[in-house]
Amino acid sequence: MKLIIEKEKCIGCGTCSTVCEKYFELNEDGRAHIKGSVLNEKTGNEELEIGDKEAEGCIKKAVESCPMQCIHTIK
Repeated sequence: MKLIIEKEKCIGCGTCSTVCEKYFELNEDGRAHIKGSVLNEKTGNEELEIGDKEAEGCIKKAVESCPMQCIHTIK
């Protein structure tokens, strides 16, 4: 599964880091950051390949709770 966050849409509410602190934190700029991610230069989005099936629960909560709907997953 690939985890993606659209950095430009993020408002920094911190919900994702609250419900899934294993993968999310707030960066110095006040916006969400995926821990261990790489920046896609074409899109400006952060991306991380995840193979941990156990993490899907908290990631799903983060996706569903984001008010800006800027967190996505691709299977």
